Amino acid sequence: MSDLYRKYYDVIIAGGGVSGATSAIAAGRQGASVLVVEQNGYLGGSLTGCGVGPMMTFHAGEKQVIRGMMQEIVDRLTENGYSKGHVRDTTRYVSHVTPFDPEGLKRILDQMAEEAGCHVLLHSFLGGVEMEHGRLSGLTVCNKDGLHTVHGSVYIDATGDGDIMAWSGCEYTRGRPEDEAPQPMTMNMKYANVNTRALKDYVRGHLEDFPRLEHNLDLLNSDVPFALAGFNSLWRQAAKDGELSIPREDVLMFETSHPGEFIVNTTRILNADATSAQGLSNAERTGRRQCAELDAFLRSHAPGFESAILEFTGPSVGIRGSRQLVGKYRITAEDILSGRQFDSRICLSGYPIDIHNPSGQGTETHYVGGKNSGGYYSIPYEIMVPKEVPNLLVPGRCASASFEAQASIRLTPSVGSMGQAAGIAADMAVRGNLPVGDIAVGKLQDTLRKQGALLEV
Repeated sequence: MSDLYRKYYDVIIAGGGVSGATSAIAAGRQGASVLVVEQNGYLGGSLTGCGVGPMMTFHAGEKQVIRGMMQEIVDRLTENGYSKGHVRDTTRYVSHVTPFDPEGLKRILDQMAEEAGCHVLLHSFLGGVEMEHGRLSGLTVCNKDGLHTVHGSVYIDATGDGDIMAWSGCEYTRGRPEDEAPQPMTMNMKYANVNTRALKDYVRGHLEDFPRLEHNLDLLNSDVPFALAGFNSLWRQAAKDGELSIPREDVLMFETSHPGEFIVNTTRILNADATSAQGLSNAERTGRRQCAELDAFLRSHAPGFESAILEFTGPSVGIRGSRQLVGKYRITAEDILSGRQFDSRICLSGYPIDIHNPSGQGTETHYVGGKNSGGYYSIPYEIMVPKEVPNLLVPGRCASASFEAQASIRLTPSVGSMGQAAGIAADMAVRGNLPVGDIAVGKLQDTLRKQGALLEV
C-alpha cells in the first residue's frame, strides 16, 4: 500500500476544482501537510474540465475587488502567455472578464500545488466518510489502487456538490425553495478557426439582433477578445421552425485568449440532478444533443462559423448548483444587493445575482447597488462553517447561501478566494487544535491581507 494512504494529514481536501486547488495551496503554504483527492486527471474543475471561460469577474465597476491568490494565478497565466489578463467585457454584462488558456491553467495549478508541498491524488473518486464522535475521521477513496481510507485532522469539502457535508450529516437545501429546482446545467462548446472579422461585420450590420452591444462599437472595433450575446431574431425563427429545442433566447459566446477561438455557452439542461449518477448521465446526453442543434444553427446562420472547427463539447457538463450548506450563517440576496460588509469578511465580490431560469427561458440579473453603480459586497467566513461537524469547511458554490445569493457567490474568482481563506483557516484549526468555527477570524483576515487579498477597497 502506498505511503499516501498510510500518512495522517493535517488537511484533506475533497475536490481539486478552483476552490479545492486554492484551499490546498493556501494550507500547504502555511506549512500544513495536505492531500487533495480529485476525480479528474487535472486540477481546476469547471475552468479546465467543462470549457468554462472567461473568469467573471474580479471587478466591481472600475474597481478591482478580488486579488490575493486568484490574482496571483492570473499573473502567472499572463506571464506565461496563457492570458491577456483582465479585459473589457464587450457584452457589458460586467465591466471586465479574464480570458485564459485552460491547458495553461492546468500547468500553473500543478506548479503551485507542487511548490506548496501538496500531495495530489488524481483519477480518484470519493465513496464515503468515516465519523467518530461527531467528527470526520476519514474519507473512502476509490481509484486504480482499489478502495482505501485516508485520514486527517481537518477536511475541506470542495466537491462543488457538497458530497462530504451531506454524507457527514450536515443540514443542506437544494435549488429554489418552492420546488428544489436547480439552475440549469450547461454543456459548453469550443470552436477554433472562427472568422472573427466576418462575425463582427455581421454584428455591425445587425445591431438590433445584439442588444447588449448597442452603443458599444468602441469595444466591438477594438482588439480585445470579443464576446457577444445575440442572434435573437434568427434564434426565435429557428426555434419556430423546429431546428432548436434549447430553452434559451439567444446565443452567448466568448473569444478566448487565442484569436478566432470561441467558447459558446448556450445550452440549457433543465431539471438535472448533479448529485445522482443517473442524473449526470442524462444531463451529458441531453447536453450533447443540444450541442448538435447549436452547431447546426451556427454553421447555417452565424457568418464566420462556416469553416469553424468544433474542438470539443465540454468533457463534463457544467453545474451551477446542487446542494447548499445550511451553515453558521447563510448569506442572502439582501446581503448582496445592499453591499453588506461583514465584520468576518474573507473576500469581496462585485458579480451580480445571475439566475438562469430553472424552468426554461430567461436569465434574471440583479446588480449590487443597481446597474453601473460599481457596488460590491463581502462574503463572511461563517458561510463555510457547518453547524454539525467541527472539523469540516465548505467553500465554493455549495457554501451556505440562499438560492438567489448562490447565483452570485458561485463565480470562479469568488469561490477561489473562499478556498484561499478555507486553506488558511484549516491550518489555523490544526495548529490550535480548535474546531474550525472557533479560529480567530481577525488573524485569518490579517493573513489574507498579507497575501494580497482585498477585504476593503
